[in-house]
Amino acid sequence: VLSAQFESFISPFVIMLTVPLAMTGALLALFLTGGTLNVYSQIGLVMLVGLITKNGILIVEFANQLRLTGLDRREAVLEAATLRLRPILMTTLATVLGAIPLALAVGAGAESRQQIGWVIVGGLLLGTLLTLSVVPVAYTLLVRKTHHTAEEAAELAAREMAMTQPAKISKANA
Repeated sequence: VLSAQFESFISPFVIMLTVPLAMTGALLALFLTGGTLNVYSQIGLVMLVGLITKNGILIVEFANQLRLTGLDRREAVLEAATLRLRPILMTTLATVLGAIPLALAVGAGAESRQQIGWVIVGGLLLGTLLTLSVVPVAYTLLVRKTHHTAEEAAELAAREMAMTQPAKISKANA
């Protein structure tokens, strides 16, 4: 799905680099809290994949948009990471604060909720910190080096728009 959205295999690869970073934080949190890798922690890992890839998508998508305005890949990804830093940190903090009651749950069935909570808290905290540094570096190293001036970018966008519009068949040709 990401390859179709970005029309590239490199951008989704850069985005998916966030997953092992978050998994490291999740497994570290489980280890530090004495948790085990069970069904409940695996549910947390599935949730974590969706939550952490959102951060990579924000940076990569905005960097791609900035490249269409004429910025080179390094400038574009640095600007994207800078401008998307606050939204990424706000959503991460809100999710972590929402998962803390799960991690600190007590009572009947609390062990299952604790596993999910610690996976989300640990994975998002470490994963977000690493994502903010690894994704820009990976983007700079892996994405093709193409530099478009603003005029070339406008011409490229016009060509892409013309290709996506359905061909009109005149009555004379029919």
